Amino acid sequence: MLNTENTMGKISISENYITQIVRHAVCEYTGISDIYTENKFRSALAEITHGRLFKRRGVAVRKDRNGIIIDIHIKVTYGTDIQSAVENITERVSDDIKQTIGIKISSINVFVDDMHD
Repeated sequence: MLNTENTMGKISISENYITQIVRHAVCEYTGISDIYTENKFRSALAEITHGRLFKRRGVAVRKDRNGIIIDIHIKVTYGTDIQSAVENITERVSDDIKQTIGIKISSINVFVDDMHD
C-alpha cells in the first residue's frame, strides 16, 4: 500500500491499482505487443531470493522518499522506434498517474526485454 495525505485526510492506494493504470497506458501505444505479466510463483521466488533466482518482470511499483518508482518490462514488435516508444510510454504513464491519483513519480524505468515479428 502506498499512503499519501491531502487536506481531506489520508489516502491508501494499492500497488495493484497503480499497476493497472500503467498497463492500460502502455497497451494503448502502437508497437508495444505485450507487457510481461507477473507470475505469482516466480514473483515470490524473486522476492525471497532478492532477484538471484528469477528477476521480477512486468510492472513493479515501489516507494522512495521522493515519490514512487515504476519499472515496466515490455515486448515490442519488430520495426518499432524504441526510443520514441519509451519516451511516449514514460510521458503517458506519468500523465495518467498524476491525473488519476496525484502521487509524485520519482522515476519511470522502461525495459525492452523482447521483440517479435
